[in-house]
Amino acid sequence: MAAGNILVIGRTGQVAQALAHVGGERVICLGRPDADLKRPETLARTLDQHKPAAVINAGGFTLVDQAEAEPDEAHRLNVDGPKALALACKAEGVPLIHLSTDCVFDGELPRAYRPDDVPAPICTYGQTKLDGELAVADAYAQHLVVRVSWIFSQFGHNFVRTMLRLAQTRDRVSVVSDQIGCPTYAPALAAALLEMARQAAQPGFSDWGTYHLAGAGETNRASLARRIFSESERSGGPLAEVDGIATSAYPTPAKRPLNARLDITRTTDVFGVQLPDWQDGLAATVPALIQEIANS
Repeated sequence: MAAGNILVIGRTGQVAQALAHVGGERVICLGRPDADLKRPETLARTLDQHKPAAVINAGGFTLVDQAEAEPDEAHRLNVDGPKALALACKAEGVPLIHLSTDCVFDGELPRAYRPDDVPAPICTYGQTKLDGELAVADAYAQHLVVRVSWIFSQFGHNFVRTMLRLAQTRDRVSVVSDQIGCPTYAPALAAALLEMARQAAQPGFSDWGTYHLAGAGETNRASLARRIFSESERSGGPLAEVDGIATSAYPTPAKRPLNARLDITRTTDVFGVQLPDWQDGLAATVPALIQEIANS
């Protein structure tokens, strides 16, 4: 692996796929068995083998509801694994970017969350992600924790794909209308992460710590679904009417923060990165997914 390249832990998730798509040859994505967050020796061996300029951890246990039933597995992948990865990065002297989530917050603030706001997870997934942040910070000073939220793209499983698939078999869908966030287009997120990794790998970089990355603009889940179907109609794809409902009327194993908005001001100030409006990313994503669904 040539100097200046980025090693991504994770291969099948949408952020890892977006990083590979955006970064091209300078990004190598590795998942199990080559780089297994549950097997620290594979992480150390992979770093020693590839000698990357920086590492981005896009792996982990991301099934929010399933984490309630599998807390030990979530802890292994979201806490123990990132800690081992941080120690491996420390041994190689390579900066680590570790992805986290809006779910470290309880969602009760009336404004977008800043990196220095006090975390208060309300679900097992959120707690394991917070514990992972702390474990990484404790293990290795040269880290960037980057919290992300409401990611969508043509890659992997996400809300946009789910809505389009539901509309293939339903005329109406019920979607919560009281959860608000900043939808984030994965390729734009990937480009920003790669720029952060490039800067973090420069000699003398010292702005380590916690950052937020999210798309510009905000919306609620039901309005997002309506916009998805509007884009779908424009491309001749499936449609459904959206009934907005309260989160309390749609119980799930894990509680979600009603306010998932992330303030990225610090990230822009330090790294000069900004993300486009979420609607721009949606306009690119929906036609690509409609074509994929039609061909499947």
